[in-house]
Amino acid sequence: MNKQTSALNPFKAALAAHRKQVGFWLSMADPYLAEVSATAGFDWLLIDSEHAPNDLRTILAQLQAVAPYAGEPVVRPVNGDPALLKRLLDIGARSLLVPMVDTADEARALVAAVRYPPHGIRGVGSAVGRASRWSLRTDYLDVSDDEVCLLVQAETTTALSNLEAICAVDGVDGVFIGPADLAASMGYRGKATHPEVQQAIDSAIRTIVASGKAAGTLTSDPALARHYLELGCTFVATGVDILMFANAARKLARDFADVRTAD
Repeated sequence: MNKQTSALNPFKAALAAHRKQVGFWLSMADPYLAEVSATAGFDWLLIDSEHAPNDLRTILAQLQAVAPYAGEPVVRPVNGDPALLKRLLDIGARSLLVPMVDTADEARALVAAVRYPPHGIRGVGSAVGRASRWSLRTDYLDVSDDEVCLLVQAETTTALSNLEAICAVDGVDGVFIGPADLAASMGYRGKATHPEVQQAIDSAIRTIVASGKAAGTLTSDPALARHYLELGCTFVATGVDILMFANAARKLARDFADVRTAD
């Protein structure tokens, strides 16, 4: 990682240097709450559009809301469609987490999608995009390939069987283990903490770390998050905004259940 790239995307530089990055999941699809979360001081914030009701404009609004803060916004698209990735990059997303990557060929296709020719297939339209500050960044086309941080999700038994090959793909900066989908793929849907699933996750993390790539995952269990970090994970999301709100609201309602049911 050269100094120029480090300045362009400090989060990418941190992963390359194996510095622990603690993150937080944004599923509320709301820029106001995204900004509130950004004030907490997390190293990265995951803007989710795979399972949260985000579209290009709501993602843009959240990128703008968190921009003044230190935490790196990482955008998860619904899939790895090159046209979609191009649009996300153009609105200023420089770190992407792409779900459901099962093979090295799929990973290589994603690398091509986030790079400009001759090294990739990303369409050139940055002059009118937020990524170049509407052409104010006159060197954007020269540095953008280095600026992008590409993270891929391995979350099926097929992906785990191909994990070493996925990690070996040049241009993949990190591999993220998706516990929920992996559990379902293993026959334990809804049981991500099953011992066999946890064993598979631990083994996958060790494989990713041994490859030299950054390993990541998500858990709302603080003890489990620390376990993954001790195993060598570099980027771990430690909570989900909408679940924190839902759980706190439900607890508050339960705390006053006696008043609400009294005659």
